[in-house]
Amino acid sequence: MRAVVQRVTKASVTSGGELKGAIGDGVFGGLLVYLGVAVEDEATDADWLAEKVAGLRIFADAEGKMNLSVVEAAERAGRQPAVLAVSQFTLMGDARKGRRPSWARAAPPEKGRYLYEYFMEQMRRRGFACESGEFQAHMAVSSVNDGPVTILLDSNG
Repeated sequence: MRAVVQRVTKASVTSGGELKGAIGDGVFGGLLVYLGVAVEDEATDADWLAEKVAGLRIFADAEGKMNLSVVEAAERAGRQPAVLAVSQFTLMGDARKGRRPSWARAAPPEKGRYLYEYFMEQMRRRGFACESGEFQAHMAVSSVNDGPVTILLDSNG
């Protein structure tokens, strides 16, 4: 599984003009996670990714150093940790040859949906308020990246 993780003060996703999910108030938000599922991915990849996302130390401590996880930062702010998960099969695109990306590594929709939903469930089990986009839909994502801080994660190396 691949993820692009962004520290945000707020983020939202709409589809068909309808708000599907939102986090943050412009002061404290949480994490916006774009999630791509590969053909070879299994539940263990989603478990690894959920643990990694929850534990990433990318929030500032009292000295301004990135030393806190979103869980610790949310606790300090008196909030519940939050994640907005957006499915994005294009993260599996391979554009090394030619100009048109290959989507051969992207999981088929049934598997992608299952692991996307499984990832969100793992985040909820870790105490997160978990919002989401709409699987297999054209979406508009709006976010205010805080920092900016953007981290790339891949469960397969």
